[in-house]
Amino acid sequence: MLSKYHWWRDAVIYQVYVRSFLDSTGDGVGDLAGVRAGLPYLKKLGVDGIWLSPFYPSPQHDHGYDVADYCDVDPLFGDLAEFDLLVTAARRLGVKVLLDIVPNHCSSEHPWFQEALSAGPGSAARARFHFADGRGADGSEPPNNWHAMFGGPAWSRVTEADGRPGQWYLHMFTPEQPDWNWRDPQVGAEFDRVLRFWLDRGVDGFRIDVAAGLFKHPELPDSDDPEADARTRDSVNPLAWNQPEVHAVWRSWRSICEEYTARDGRERLLVGEVSVPTAREHALYVRSDELHQAFFFDLLSAPWDADAFRKVVSEAMQDIAGTGSTVTWVLNNHDQVRTVTRYGEPAPEGSGLGAARARAAALLMLALPGAAYIYQGEELGLPEVVDLPDDVLTDPIFRRTGSRARIRDGCRVPLPWSGQASPFGFTSGVESAKPWLPQPEYFAEYATDRALADTRSFWHLYRDGLQLRAALPQLGEGTLRWLDSPPGVLAFARGDGLVCAVNFGTAPSSAPVSGTPLLSSGPCPAGVLPGSTAAWWMSDGTESPAP
Repeated sequence: MLSKYHWWRDAVIYQVYVRSFLDSTGDGVGDLAGVRAGLPYLKKLGVDGIWLSPFYPSPQHDHGYDVADYCDVDPLFGDLAEFDLLVTAARRLGVKVLLDIVPNHCSSEHPWFQEALSAGPGSAARARFHFADGRGADGSEPPNNWHAMFGGPAWSRVTEADGRPGQWYLHMFTPEQPDWNWRDPQVGAEFDRVLRFWLDRGVDGFRIDVAAGLFKHPELPDSDDPEADARTRDSVNPLAWNQPEVHAVWRSWRSICEEYTARDGRERLLVGEVSVPTAREHALYVRSDELHQAFFFDLLSAPWDADAFRKVVSEAMQDIAGTGSTVTWVLNNHDQVRTVTRYGEPAPEGSGLGAARARAAALLMLALPGAAYIYQGEELGLPEVVDLPDDVLTDPIFRRTGSRARIRDGCRVPLPWSGQASPFGFTSGVESAKPWLPQPEYFAEYATDRALADTRSFWHLYRDGLQLRAALPQLGEGTLRWLDSPPGVLAFARGDGLVCAVNFGTAPSSAPVSGTPLLSSGPCPAGVLPGSTAAWWMSDGTESPAP
């Protein structure tokens, strides 16, 4: 029988970037067996579930987000038997398992795209993608002026079977990732099959890549501002993203999940990567019959400023929580500069200021109503690796643009687990095996064994925060009430007596609550809230509400 408690509404999910988590075979690449071996560590940390980055068969042009087969495991990461063992082990520990599904595009090596190349113009096989004739007398110009999010034009021309230059196909990321045409019913039917394949294997839900994508304007017209499209990898082209037809897909996927829930009482979760301009548009994706949740990236992108954070939180609570869903908070993921470095800029990576702010932000996020997602390594306080040499970079953004700006390799360096030198326990077996991205020497300071032994570490802060969050009914789902606070300080109450405050400045301020806090991100004497510090208190409810 279905429980009235919806586990996902206040869940804390840990994002596992599989190739960088833990390597069980000694080839320098993390794998599913490594994830299984790391489950006790994650259970001890206190998370409710894990989200696995793509592990499907793929040529790895975009580290698995170019999927060649949606219903299998790439031998690089294991096989289906190992996946089943992982799901079984996770369920035994009470840890949910979410898969990363990529419905906007596939690999150019996917059998359907290879069939489309052979079938020729006007074929049913090409209708599953966006093939179009070029412009100009000889068709040598792309069908429109759209730019790819990873650099360069969004179109590539194919050579037809007779050897002549032919049609063009759309790829909003890289030429190795052709976009599906969701206006063709075969595409939707195929993804229904994919969902059921993994649900039948026991997964608890899906993280949906590019959930505001899928549909393109049916006429594929020129963009009014192609230069703006070219300057960012965010979803800014309204002709290619956030089309109204996409909502019917999420209603269909929600019904499939609810079908499985009705069978056994286990709720399956759909959480979307939704990049849209406003919280109000974001809210449309989490209506009661669509996605359960969608990542709210505004907190991640907000500058370190009390007013900016208050505005972001207020808009999310008004527009998203107002739908009946809960806000899904994130501070980092596999596409972003690590939090310690981002908050320390322009100071060097790992600066004391960046670390203090990252610790404070973690307590703030865990005190907000709703769900929270933690990217692997954030619980260790890992900084961005900013000095990787060009010859080891693998990010397609670098390959497409030749620029290091906004590349993502620096946040994907394999985790340090133990020891004083690379590979820091990440990989085992052959002594000469090296992690797929080099680990800097200073990773020794952040290794998991040291973090667990040091009660002042990031890891203990996250663990203590998660334990309190699970134990205190005031935290998790619910509402918040803003409190009066000095300039530069953000303070709010949760439920009956729980107060969270963050000092965004560098100078100490008076605390909103007397007495010693339950938990703080740094030393916090009674009655004082030091700069770049967050704290939680239990109070008698006498604080002044904000106007």
